[in-house]
Amino acid sequence: MDTYTAVKNRLLRLCEEKGFSIHKLALESGVAPSTVKNILYGKSKNPGIVTLKMLCDGFGITLIEFFNTGDFLKLEQEVR
Repeated sequence: MDTYTAVKNRLLRLCEEKGFSIHKLALESGVAPSTVKNILYGKSKNPGIVTLKMLCDGFGITLIEFFNTGDFLKLEQEVR
C-alpha cells in the first residue's frame, strides 16, 4: 500500500466511524469540500500536512492518532 492510499483509507474510515459525510467533514474542519473530494477521489494525491491537521481537528483527533494505525506503520519507503 502506498501513502496516498493509506491516507485516503484512514479518512474514509474516520468518516464512517464519526458518521461524517464529505460535506460534514468540510464544515467541521474548515477545509473546502472540493479539497476533501480531491483527496478522497484521487485528484490530489499529496495533501499537505496543514490540510491533514485541519481534517484531524474536524474529527477531534490529533495527527498522532491519525497516523497511529497499522497501515502507516507498515508503509514501505517511497523513494528508493
